[in-house]
Amino acid sequence: MGYQILRSGEGVGGRASQCAMAIMAKAPRVGKVKTRLAPPLTLEQSAALNICFLKDTADGLAKVSGAEGMVCYTPAGDEAAFDDLLPAKFKLIAQRGDKFGERLLAAAEDILACGYGSVCLIDSDSPTVPKAAFEQAVAELAREGDRIVLGPSQDGGYYLIGLKLAHAAVFENITWSTASVCEETIERAREAGIEVVRLPLWYDVDDGATLAILRGELIDGKMPEFAGIAGYEAPHTKEFLAGLREIVAV
Repeated sequence: MGYQILRSGEGVGGRASQCAMAIMAKAPRVGKVKTRLAPPLTLEQSAALNICFLKDTADGLAKVSGAEGMVCYTPAGDEAAFDDLLPAKFKLIAQRGDKFGERLLAAAEDILACGYGSVCLIDSDSPTVPKAAFEQAVAELAREGDRIVLGPSQDGGYYLIGLKLAHAAVFENITWSTASVCEETIERAREAGIEVVRLPLWYDVDDGATLAILRGELIDGKMPEFAGIAGYEAPHTKEFLAGLREIVAV
């Protein structure tokens, strides 16, 4: 299946009332995605699990009212890697920029330039984020006035950042890939006079320890200790992990 490809500035009427829910994702190629999960998984298993994450996140977003789902992908030109992985109405838009903060800012700029009223940039490593968290993000961004919405991750980063305007300040002077990313982002927003709304705390799956948390949640029915609400059922991921019980047990 080929998906519509968006390009910055190619606005279409009727999008102003919609929040673009954009999964930031690499093309799911073996050896290019989720490599920190190998071990305990093989590179082939890690790539297959990444596809499950992508499917579950996209399926969950497709159920959120007032939102339109898409994948903001890299590398440009590798659109075919997403064929048949996403809901039919999903769209694709290429990432641009070099450093991580630059890519996030460019994604916000390009998606908002397509005519959407707001945008949420969502990681591809958190397949069980509760639907309620996504719904809260859309609702907060629909209110009058400017603000950013942050979904903090247990590791100190964030699984979602939502904006109505592409504020460069919240992507600059951030120590990326550290435990201070979320708090630094909040501080940059406060310095710029931008209201910040926090979503429920959740987690990214990027190593053996967090894979064990995911296994506990989906296979053993154990809510993460830090979670205040139940997560999304992530059926693709659950089915995959069910066949890897011994590998992911810690």
